[in-house]
Amino acid sequence: MASIVPTAVDESTFESEVLNAEKPVLVDFWAPWCGPCRLVSPVVESFGDKHNDKMSVAKVNTDENQQLAMRYSIFSIPTLIVFQNGREAARLVGFMPQEVMEERLSQFLA
Repeated sequence: MASIVPTAVDESTFESEVLNAEKPVLVDFWAPWCGPCRLVSPVVESFGDKHNDKMSVAKVNTDENQQLAMRYSIFSIPTLIVFQNGREAARLVGFMPQEVMEERLSQFLA
């Protein structure tokens, strides 16, 4: 099975790809220099592969999209936010194993 690649979104595509999405979207706010971001990235990608039918996955580079980071009060990275119906529905900060991510986001996967 082919791996699902998270959608890279920026200021110009955030509304259409995330806020107006039909299903929930898990957004990974990250930066290339961030060690924990590099650790969480494969976990997020694996989560996206497993749950692609129920939730989309997107990534926002906070270095390149500082306005988005400020708009959503991203004070530390990685920060994962689930957007549902155009609103923030859940927020996870820092690295976590996939099992923990599954548990914390299970309400969006039912």
